[in-house]
Amino acid sequence: MSDPRIRRRLTADERRRQLVAIGLAKIVEKPIQDLSMDDIATEAGISRGLLFHYFPTKNDFYLACIAAAGRRMLRTTAPDEDLPGEQQVEMVTRLMVEQIERRRDFYLALVHGHGVADPRVSEVMDSVRAGSTDRVVSALGVPECQRDVVRAWWAYTEDRALTWSAVPTGERPAPVSELVEECVAALHALLQIRA
Repeated sequence: MSDPRIRRRLTADERRRQLVAIGLAKIVEKPIQDLSMDDIATEAGISRGLLFHYFPTKNDFYLACIAAAGRRMLRTTAPDEDLPGEQQVEMVTRLMVEQIERRRDFYLALVHGHGVADPRVSEVMDSVRAGSTDRVVSALGVPECQRDVVRAWWAYTEDRALTWSAVPTGERPAPVSELVEECVAALHALLQIRA
């Protein structure tokens, strides 16, 4: 029987995943410019030098965290592909609105790249929007010539969700179900214009 106090040595991939998980938890609480690499290393039980072995700069570490956040967002907003297309669109819209509501400050940091002037931050957000667009295009069988319309609709939906979630819960003009219904109706109206 092994002694639970003895820690197993992590592989390089496991260590990177551990560090990114710690970073994700911390950048939800504070902007990147306030993130202490010493705190990350301490929480991981490694030296600061070893942390920089895995991520050569603070910016590299931050970008790895943001990329992981984008992948997580796509996972948590995935619709049930067994549902009919229209229900998939409603589901992915509701999941995105709820995601933005839960993590509004983090989402704003992701969209606006708080503290990092690096085009790779916007590439992560672009990949989230592209993945979300793909889901809607596939679910509804939208022709490729209307793909840009769906992508623009996602920007509209994000803005509506950000505005809605900024209002305190008891003071919101509409419940999430009504917001989702309005956003989906807007999508269909836009698709009719370009039909």
